Order: sequence, then C-alpha cells, then structure tokens
Amino acid sequence: MGPWLGIILAALCFEMTSAQNIYPVADMKNGISSKEGDTVSLTCNYKTSATYIRLYWYKQQSEHLAPQFILWKGARGSSSEYIPDQRYKCQTGQEESKLNITEVTLADTAVYYCALDT
Repeated sequence: MGPWLGIILAALCFEMTSAQNIYPVADMKNGISSKEGDTVSLTCNYKTSATYIRLYWYKQQSEHLAPQFILWKGARGSSSEYIPDQRYKCQTGQEESKLNITEVTLADTAVYYCALDT
C-alpha cells in the first residue's frame, strides 16, 4: 500500500439559527488516517426543525485555498442529490450525513466540511 494520509473533518453551517446545529462526530474532531486505496468514512451530525434540507460537503486542501465543492444530498423530505465524482458516496439520515470516499489518494488529504442548508 501507499503512504498514510491525514484527513480532518470540520463543520460549517450556511444558515445558523437557534433551531439548527451542525457538528462533526466527536471521535473525528482530531482527524483520521488512511492508506492510499482505502475507503474513508466521515460523519457529520446536525439538528434542525426544517423538513426539507440539503447537506453539502466541501474539502479544503490548504488554508490558502478556498474550500472546493464535493456534493450535495437531500435529507428528510428531499431525496435529490448532486454527486459529480463517483468516488464520493453520501448517506443522509434524520440527524446525520455520512461521506464515503473510495480509493483515497494523497490528493484527498484535506479538511472536510459539511454544511446544512434549509
């Protein structure tokens, strides 16, 4: 296998009100490691009273670069999605979004953000 990769998950919210919260799963706050070719799973939890929502995922490879859009997926009352790169899979539940990255490479080393849009 290839070199070890470091992947960090953070949380970001488009619209933040007292009824909405979004945050990474506790054991992922310090990042995860993987080897090239592995599949990596990142989970982001959220709370909102909204029925129709979209969860967005972004990655930021450097603090000097803007985050790059990966995908969006509907949750709860919305089943729509836009996932341009088939290496990414996303599952959404009532209070969580799980991003799977297959066949990871060194280029996947980044900070990953999930965002909630209601």
